[in-house]
Amino acid sequence: MSSHDHHGHHHHDHGDHAHGLGHDHGHGHAHVHAPANFGRAFAIGISLNSALVVAEAVYGYIGNSTALLADAGHNLSDVLGLVVAWGASIAAKRAPSGRFTYGLRASTILSALANAVFLLVATGAIGWEAILRLREPEPIAGVTVMVVAGIGILINGATAMLFASGRKEDINIEGAYLHMAADAAISFGVVVAAALIIWTGWLWLDPVTSLIICATILWSTTSLLRSSIDMSMAAAPKGTDLDAIRTFLLDRPGVDAIHDLHVWPISTTETALTCHLVMPGGATGDAFLMETAQLLKTSFRIGHTTLQVETRPDNGCALAPDHVV
Repeated sequence: MSSHDHHGHHHHDHGDHAHGLGHDHGHGHAHVHAPANFGRAFAIGISLNSALVVAEAVYGYIGNSTALLADAGHNLSDVLGLVVAWGASIAAKRAPSGRFTYGLRASTILSALANAVFLLVATGAIGWEAILRLREPEPIAGVTVMVVAGIGILINGATAMLFASGRKEDINIEGAYLHMAADAAISFGVVVAAALIIWTGWLWLDPVTSLIICATILWSTTSLLRSSIDMSMAAAPKGTDLDAIRTFLLDRPGVDAIHDLHVWPISTTETALTCHLVMPGGATGDAFLMETAQLLKTSFRIGHTTLQVETRPDNGCALAPDHVV
């Protein structure tokens, strides 16, 4: 091994060392913190909504309200969505093992994607039902429908509030929040439609209200779907200023150039970065790398940093094929 190779290798070890330090810090701060708060929220949400699904299905059938049955179906998809999201947040805390060197953190991204798809499918089912009802309106047991849907507003509204605080931090929690808020809106629509039907006898109000609600849900779900697809494509998380990160790294003492900068989400709450720093004078040891990792964490919320130091700018050439791939 030439002294030059040894030199480069030596610094890479330091980079890993800095990563290890930043990682433990970031892990304790960003991760355990986020899902741990919502275990109880998931448990309460799943229990209440399961009871609501049963009530809406039974009374929807008795009261001949397909709107209430559709709401039950939508609530069922939400229960499944909550189960998936909860499972993902638990999986995210499992230690890395075997081939899963990042642990199961990426399952949070997949579950956010599944949640968005669930919501779109449920909306499609409700919309279809509403269109059928427009063609052949049927009488409904208005008071029964109002009472059950009213309970639905309370349960969904309360569950949405349980997740409200975490929706900016974690796309998964945002998914749970959107589901519950959308369900509260649906239940409210069902109450209003039932009240107006009792008052006016206009049976078509029920399906029309459903269609308006469907449009609202579609609007809110598209952003969740887009974000989760971006994340599964390893796009830098929303709000990550790549130009600012580039400038920050180039401004670090001794850094002449940088290449192979990659920023990607490990989970819905954690971000990783790798970069090659061209430093003709060599790195100034652990302190430089640890400080850089720490600054990336505090300024850009990147908890997993790996930096490779190179003394010659042409070192990157060997990596060109890799880089293209």
